[in-house]
Amino acid sequence: TRACALQVLSAILEGSKQFLSVAEDTSDHRRAFTPFSVMIACSIRELHRCLLLALVAESSSQTVTQIIKCLANLVSNAPYDRLKLSLLTKVWNQIKPYIRHKDVNVRVSSLTLLGAIVSTHAPLPEVQLLLQQPCSSGLGNSNSATPHLSPPDWWKKAPAGPSLEETSVSSPKGSSEPCWLIRLCISIVVLPKEDSCSGSDAGSAAGSTYEPSPMRLEALQVLTLLARGYFSMTQAYLMELGEVICKCMGEADPSIQLHGAKLLEELGTGLIQQYKPDSTAAPDQRAPVFLVVMFWTMMLNGPLPRALQNSEHPTLQASACDALSSILPEAFSNLPNDRQMLCITVLLGLNDSKNRLVKAATSRALGVYVLFPCLRQDVIFVADAANAILMSLEDKSLNVRAKAAWSLGNLTDTLIVNMETPDPSFQEEFSGLLLLKMLRSAIEASKDKDKVKSNAVRALGNLLHFLQPSHIEKPTFAEITEESIQALISTVLTEAAMKVRWNACYAMGNVFKNPALPLGIAPWTSQAYNALTSVVTSCKNFKVRIRSAAALSVPGKREQYGSVDQYARIWNALVTALQKSEDTTDFLEFKYCVSLRTQICQALIHLLSLASASDLPCMKETLELSGIMVQSYILQFLKSGAEGDDTGAPHSPQERDQMVRMALKHVGSIQAPTGDTARRAIMGFLEEILAVCFDSSGSQGALPGLTNQ
Repeated sequence: TRACALQVLSAILEGSKQFLSVAEDTSDHRRAFTPFSVMIACSIRELHRCLLLALVAESSSQTVTQIIKCLANLVSNAPYDRLKLSLLTKVWNQIKPYIRHKDVNVRVSSLTLLGAIVSTHAPLPEVQLLLQQPCSSGLGNSNSATPHLSPPDWWKKAPAGPSLEETSVSSPKGSSEPCWLIRLCISIVVLPKEDSCSGSDAGSAAGSTYEPSPMRLEALQVLTLLARGYFSMTQAYLMELGEVICKCMGEADPSIQLHGAKLLEELGTGLIQQYKPDSTAAPDQRAPVFLVVMFWTMMLNGPLPRALQNSEHPTLQASACDALSSILPEAFSNLPNDRQMLCITVLLGLNDSKNRLVKAATSRALGVYVLFPCLRQDVIFVADAANAILMSLEDKSLNVRAKAAWSLGNLTDTLIVNMETPDPSFQEEFSGLLLLKMLRSAIEASKDKDKVKSNAVRALGNLLHFLQPSHIEKPTFAEITEESIQALISTVLTEAAMKVRWNACYAMGNVFKNPALPLGIAPWTSQAYNALTSVVTSCKNFKVRIRSAAALSVPGKREQYGSVDQYARIWNALVTALQKSEDTTDFLEFKYCVSLRTQICQALIHLLSLASASDLPCMKETLELSGIMVQSYILQFLKSGAEGDDTGAPHSPQERDQMVRMALKHVGSIQAPTGDTARRAIMGFLEEILAVCFDSSGSQGALPGLTNQ
């Protein structure tokens, strides 16, 4: 009966995260009523209390397993970041003795619970402290056995910090152990069971020297979760974990090999995250590049290449591919040449796999490698990768096509990066035929499902940006260019997923950056601008509107905007968009209002700074109707940085101010016909904005020489 009650409770808790997330009791509630959030928090606390009491009272191993599984379910769904501290500490301390239980199922479920704790809202300060605690409570001495897989210990450095002082108390050799749970899991995976486990093993296979397979798999799973959530702690064991991975991937059991590959991918991803520009890790806290090179050299000299070629186990092959794509770019360039060639050759070879899992993983890995600084200027590799990706883009599997489209987007990003280098050799050597092939494939992919479409249009925008004058002059390219732009226009206007439309608007902005394209003269010009103006005024999603406004402010010359009527339509659409910048029924969109207005203001000022004499009358007409509204938003745009609110604008307040001054200077330099009042009116409008802005910034009086409208 108790076991059945626990199964019911587990079923209730399964997938309850969204419901339980309303709970909160971080502060004392002194009110006349009890809020619903506090009632839910009380229920969660009571669940913890009752399950921990049941654990102490239970004698049946089978029911103990059910209690621990139920606790794991509770831990996975409870919002600990909104609850008072100590709940997890109580669970943690009470579960420790069960890791040594004689019943293997209890031991496995205990590890599952520890895995749930380290993956919930990671990194959680409470869990971080628990991981750093000395490993004494409830664990036998044999548990602390340290597997020394390699003699040199010089690379094993504990992370510095006062919080680790107590860890040295119970460390096996008196040295500081950064994390007892990592040590425990390594012991379970690699040590013979007589050294790492006391008592009888009901569930172990006869003659097996290691812990039972479920136990080892669970330990590997916990190590993977620790690498994901608490990488700074895990990296102290990098080389040792590398040896654990090599050991696992060299075993006969495919599931052990697979979990080894998953752990490798997670460690690789953690190392990449540390080196990203937005990483919070200080340079001296990162794993040094030479150590990462040693780690990957160990992997590539070990059983990883064999797993990559193990066609009997495609899931393992796909996982090994994912792991291979998690090499730190800075480390890849320092690997021996033969190891670099091994990675590239294996990936290009696996792209022909008949298995969709493997093909999808390979396509994605190639999309990662084309961004490596040491490979992206290698024309032969980029061309080989392009041909492999284009082949996958025609696969029957949607997953393969989606991964291939993402990789094609990355590959075209690489083309753009290479354009910006001083050396023009890459553009000259890159095959025009391959470019045509890529454009055709991207056009086809832009008609595919949304998962494929969003990256296909990104690739189209990049390819059209990359085209050189020598390409555009050829009739075959003129035709495909027209077709590509039409594909982008229809995607901008389509009612597809917002991510697709955002990418299409972004791609259109990329197209406008290519001075070799006949923007302003070509028949598709007005269609492209009309599509963007339609989006900026009426799309439900504000991020898409922001992106279309950004695209409209890309062209740098007046003639690229086309006729006077076309220019007027763009100007009027942006003014309308500014007016409607708060029109939304979706509460979530409100947070993008300021960013949208900022982007529209930038576009309007940009248009003013390019206007010709014949454009001014229409602008004056609009300002007579909506000038006060436009002026108030431009003033907000100019002041926003000074007031410290984040508008998401790329310019500083001084640069914004300079943009308005440049627009004023440009309008003042226009040779207007005698008797034309439009130029004077627009100058007055801009001067007044600057004068108000100058006054409010605390300086005395108006700017000299400025006249009011």
